[in-house]
Amino acid sequence: MKLLAPISVKWLSTFTASEIIGNNELEITGVNEIHQVEMGDIVFVDHPKYYETCLNSAATCILINNKDVAVPKGKTLLYCADPFEAYSKIVNHFKPLKLSDKAIAEDALIGEGAVIMPQVFIGANVQIGKNCLIHPNVTILADTIIGDDVIIQAGTVIGSDAFYYNSKKTRAAWYKKMPSCGRVIIEDKVEIGACCTVDRGVSGDTIIGKGTKIDNMVHIGHDTQIEENCLFAAQVGIAGGVKIKSGVTIWGQAGVNKTLTIGENAVVLSQAAVLSSIEGNKVYMGFPAEDASIKRRELVWIRRIPALWKKIMEQG
Repeated sequence: MKLLAPISVKWLSTFTASEIIGNNELEITGVNEIHQVEMGDIVFVDHPKYYETCLNSAATCILINNKDVAVPKGKTLLYCADPFEAYSKIVNHFKPLKLSDKAIAEDALIGEGAVIMPQVFIGANVQIGKNCLIHPNVTILADTIIGDDVIIQAGTVIGSDAFYYNSKKTRAAWYKKMPSCGRVIIEDKVEIGACCTVDRGVSGDTIIGKGTKIDNMVHIGHDTQIEENCLFAAQVGIAGGVKIKSGVTIWGQAGVNKTLTIGENAVVLSQAAVLSSIEGNKVYMGFPAEDASIKRRELVWIRRIPALWKKIMEQG
């Protein structure tokens, strides 16, 4: 999430009751979680396992619960007992929840020729392009950006909160919700089926690329970035932070694990489980998803096992 204007680390220190360690003259231009962090951002870390990753990231300022770590050159640490709570306070201050008491927010921008059917909810600061068709009972939550010639079928929810939690077994509430301050961006000529869910980014953007077509009951997790002309069949589930290159096809009930990449023009067959990044221009199947030509040969040999075993026993 980019801030409207730079904020000094001195102000952030006071706001979060944190101690400045390192450069106290820096300014922060964004708020991000570790998977999306960029130069100028503030990020948090509260577990030794992730200290090194966070300290060596692009982040300019780091909320941390350990003052004995080495401060990377040019960075600022803000030491506090609970970095997650400090991070959440910052997000909620700069991106407060926008409540709506109207079906269509007054500041929503709807393009020429767009058709909004009955019982549609459109939240604050939403932009909808030209010639879109939004079917009944669609929910488009705050800050969503939709391009031109987009079709969204009935019952779909765009911009719901990320399924993203900070977990610690040492506290009564193991899972504490991370506030979502990202957006959903849907580019031109996208079609989304009925009863789909597209989560907003935790701090970045969930993006559905131009010309992509999505069947019914598909879930797209937070911060997933889908490039142009992809095709997803019914009941596909895509976790958070996935990068899907252009021309990818994912068939029904396939599942995609978090923070991986699917290469250009890859085809994932029905009920496959993509557990790690896969190359483009290949067909995949199975659990875990592997090159379909290899997987099919394996299945042929598996079917031959009883006959082979029988032959061995007869010869023995």
